[in-house]
Amino acid sequence: MTTFRYKAIQTDGAVAEGNLEARNRQDAFLQMEGKGWTALRLEEAPHYSAPQKDTFRFPWGARRIPFRMLEDFTRSLSSLLAAGVPLSRALTILYKETGHKAASAKWREVHDQVIDGVSLADAMAKSPEVFPRVYVAMVESGETGGFLDVVLGQIADFQAQEKELRAKVLSALIYPAVLMVLASAVLIFLLVFFIPRFQTLFEGFDAALPLLTRVIVGTSRFLRRYGPYLLAGGVVLAALARNWLRSDGGQRAWERLVLRLPLVGPLLAKRAMSRFCRMLGTLLAAGVPLMNGLGVARRSLGYRTLIDLVANASERVKKGEPLAASLAGSRILFSGSTLEMIAVAEESGRLDQELIRLAGVAEGALDRQLKTAVALAEPMLLFLMAGFIGTIFVGMVLPIFTIQEYIK
Repeated sequence: MTTFRYKAIQTDGAVAEGNLEARNRQDAFLQMEGKGWTALRLEEAPHYSAPQKDTFRFPWGARRIPFRMLEDFTRSLSSLLAAGVPLSRALTILYKETGHKAASAKWREVHDQVIDGVSLADAMAKSPEVFPRVYVAMVESGETGGFLDVVLGQIADFQAQEKELRAKVLSALIYPAVLMVLASAVLIFLLVFFIPRFQTLFEGFDAALPLLTRVIVGTSRFLRRYGPYLLAGGVVLAALARNWLRSDGGQRAWERLVLRLPLVGPLLAKRAMSRFCRMLGTLLAAGVPLMNGLGVARRSLGYRTLIDLVANASERVKKGEPLAASLAGSRILFSGSTLEMIAVAEESGRLDQELIRLAGVAEGALDRQLKTAVALAEPMLLFLMAGFIGTIFVGMVLPIFTIQEYIK
């Protein structure tokens, strides 16, 4: 037997709260219905256990649900629904078979809300930290159209593609990031700990130091004197910038700035375009109407400025214009050749296949551009690091010749 905590309206209109014993939630609902009560809330009472003193775990470590767990949940739920298993039973199977405690608790929470009559999309929308808005929107489309199993399978495939692309981006950026950290650490060490030792040596002579040496020594003295204040100021500025970026105006301003950068902007726009095409093509292949698909796919762009552009295109499609002509105003995302291919696909009735193909082509081009950018960034960073260190070395060696001439 399980203890459930309830809140219900009694036959006389009074609201009652308490606990009851039942085999499951359905049995608990039947008990309340037998008494003539109307359930307002029903949840399993928490079981408290004595804390284990010999172990230590971070409180946030057990609550985080890995991306892989969500992908497995989505694919398994799609398979169960395709096999004819009812939604509530499929959710029960998933939360019982999941070994991850946080994932099991979250799947059970979704199951309980579905049992209470909440739609699957609404139940998932209550946990945005686990289910992204695009995920919930696709589930809502599948529920509305009656092909939830197909949409869930498409979501799982889309998640796999996203994970692969994210892994490629991260692997491409690891080495340049390590070089940047090492270069910064070496420069700070030289300016804060190495230069002062030479400075004490130079102060014993009355000879004038070269300009380069004076600049390096002055920079070292400034960092040692005001370094803590600079660090504190940087932390404060970072906090202020973070709050600003969380605002709607700040986020839009930052997005416009980033998308206009010479090299970074086109790469980000191409990635957003590939996500949009793959999402829209996936939804159309699953039978979602074009207008509903556009409403879901534009959320996958990630940038509000781009979402606004596609929103205008959605309005034009709603008025009866073709998709390619509607997207013509979004040239930052779609080139002329891409729009022409979309137009031909619309005329031939294979828009879903063409959108998925365009997404694959864009992802391949993005992968090649990332590799090229990283290949150029690595020697450039090495050159900059060697240039800074060499400049400091030359600046410290030049006074030695000046001192020799002074001694002579």
